[in-house]
Amino acid sequence: MKICFLMYPWDRIEPETDSTLRLIHEAASRGITVAITTPNNLTVRESVAYAFCNVLKKTEKISSNVPAFYKSAEFKRCKLPLAGFDAIVMRANPPLDTTALNFLDSVRNDVFIMNDIDGLRIANNKLYPASFSGEAARFIPVTHVSKSQEYLEQVLDESATEKMIMKPLNGFGGQGVIVVEKNAQQNFRSLLEFYIGSDDGNYVILQEYVEGAHNGDVRILMLNGEPIGAMRRVPSEKDIRSNIHAGGKEVKHSLSKEEKQLCKALGPQLVRDGLYLVGLDVINGKLIEVNVLSPGGITRINKLNRTKLQKRIIDFLENVVSARELVIERKNSFRKVIEDAEAI
Repeated sequence: MKICFLMYPWDRIEPETDSTLRLIHEAASRGITVAITTPNNLTVRESVAYAFCNVLKKTEKISSNVPAFYKSAEFKRCKLPLAGFDAIVMRANPPLDTTALNFLDSVRNDVFIMNDIDGLRIANNKLYPASFSGEAARFIPVTHVSKSQEYLEQVLDESATEKMIMKPLNGFGGQGVIVVEKNAQQNFRSLLEFYIGSDDGNYVILQEYVEGAHNGDVRILMLNGEPIGAMRRVPSEKDIRSNIHAGGKEVKHSLSKEEKQLCKALGPQLVRDGLYLVGLDVINGKLIEVNVLSPGGITRINKLNRTKLQKRIIDFLENVVSARELVIERKNSFRKVIEDAEAI
């Protein structure tokens, strides 16, 4: 099996905590051919999509210690056709590079891509939760999105609650997330001017404040529509954001009955959209965000629960690739029968 990880640069990895490194280490430990590349290294030659890759050199023994594996890893630089891989694992950091997806369009029928490029196109923004309907809709907080300053002022003024969450539509990692309160409306117009900006303006999200947000959120990792692990992220005393990179800390968490219902309601659509590995951010039973590009948390959830989620993820990839190969073999055997019949 051959896997290409389309990701951030190798030298930017934090070996103690990086989720992608755990996936790479697990794949390499199984003898899988591993190549890594970045969106900037995609290219086309004679209408064929290639990538300048660093191919991990195989060794007789791979250290079970992931940071040690990272430090000792050696690579060979190669220009490789993307269609030659069995799977491409999308692990680039936000924001989404839409040009990179255009390179992958030509190989989508030849390679299993996780997550699916159309799924990334529709889900890599904070509007995606609004697409859930039916039973899933009850887990989505009331959300308003606009670049109209007047409309957003009206939303806050008419809100039944005393505070709301405001954030930029294109933000990530907790950037720009603030609480706005009715008793401080005199500052709201200035904030909107800053967030929306000039010219065509930027979209702003104004969302109902979910009670319990001050206690942090729950990150749930979903694989093929099912939860495989979770952790609670608790914000620092000086910040409302619970993102680890914003100063939050992780604690062990078992899914509540309501959180399990949320996963069951959302899972089928995630799979239909080709979003096989995602991170759900949940507060008090409400879905706040869906992370589809490079959802993290594997290392921290592993540590809290003494597990190795990367094993389940690579198992999934191997099973998908094996099933695809069986389909091809079956098709070829049937074609052979037809060809033999024609020769009679």
